[in-house]
Amino acid sequence: MAAVATGAQGGGGNDATHALERLPYPYLLFLGDATEPAFAKTAFGLRDWIPERCVGEWACAEATVSTGLPRLPAREAYAKGARGLVIGVANVGGVIGERWVPLLIEALEAGLDLVSGLHARLTDIPELSATAARCGRRLIDVRIPPPRIPIATGRKRSGKRLLTVGTDCALGKKYAALALTRAFAARGRAVDFRATGQTGILIAGRGMPMDAVVSDFEAGAAEMLSPDAPADHWDVIEGQGSLFHPAYAAVSLGLLHGSQPDVFVVCHLPGRERVLGYPDYPIPGIPETIDLTLQLGRRTNPAIRCAGVCLNTAQLEARPAHDLMARESHRLGLPVADPLRPGREFERLVDSCLAQQPSGGIPP
Repeated sequence: MAAVATGAQGGGGNDATHALERLPYPYLLFLGDATEPAFAKTAFGLRDWIPERCVGEWACAEATVSTGLPRLPAREAYAKGARGLVIGVANVGGVIGERWVPLLIEALEAGLDLVSGLHARLTDIPELSATAARCGRRLIDVRIPPPRIPIATGRKRSGKRLLTVGTDCALGKKYAALALTRAFAARGRAVDFRATGQTGILIAGRGMPMDAVVSDFEAGAAEMLSPDAPADHWDVIEGQGSLFHPAYAAVSLGLLHGSQPDVFVVCHLPGRERVLGYPDYPIPGIPETIDLTLQLGRRTNPAIRCAGVCLNTAQLEARPAHDLMARESHRLGLPVADPLRPGREFERLVDSCLAQQPSGGIPP
């Protein structure tokens, strides 16, 4: 997959998000002890969107997940050009596993800087701090919000905004936002991808780690992420979590209110019946997700509308995937596409996103 342009292409206003210090790529992707692919979304995202910056992967012996990149120990990866080890897993709670620490120390001693987007900070682990100081290496935590985030004003900002929302976590909101950014740019639109999670920030080089922001400032952080822009400029904003999530809904709501999207696209993984990591909670339906997003989103943008749906059909062959998209489009009365399957379905979705339409939910 080709990399997507993520920088300011249309003069997107005063971007108040902080750019990261120069990241030490090429990367060795670290998969920890992951056994669930959905928890390795950072590694897969970097592999898919910036493959030219990824040398290989490395993991604990217990790991069963693989990106398909060459499996390289740290010293071999360094010899092949890697300069940073990126923790490519995002587990529940964002913790650094005890089993990981010896391998992370080995990476530092091999000459690699460490990069993490987890809630737990590399710099808070004494063994890593001591080794980094001894070896002259960097510990880079990207899930740190910028200082002085303001309380949200609720003021309507200039420019146009699209937000991807989901029925759950880890099902394609980032991929949909990146693909739509690329499609908008291909049509000559001024557009920026606005990253809100660690993987998106690592891809774009800047952004706002929304789930690390104190809750009172969530909407203000979203306003800061997507500032005033020219009238024809689009910000495509990476969604986080789900409004229905038993743990993460607060982040989703703050992002929705603060981003004030003119357009949103619902992202869904067919076949997932329970919230990832929360088996007692069923996945909401797409119509239910559209209705709740409209109800809550109208608080800060009365003109919000749903442009369509992105389905993650990676588990299906091409024909069943296209048949499913056709059935869902007919059922919902909206364009339905898989952003990673180019074709007429995705072009219809892009048309709908860019169209000037009145607000509304599912057409009659």
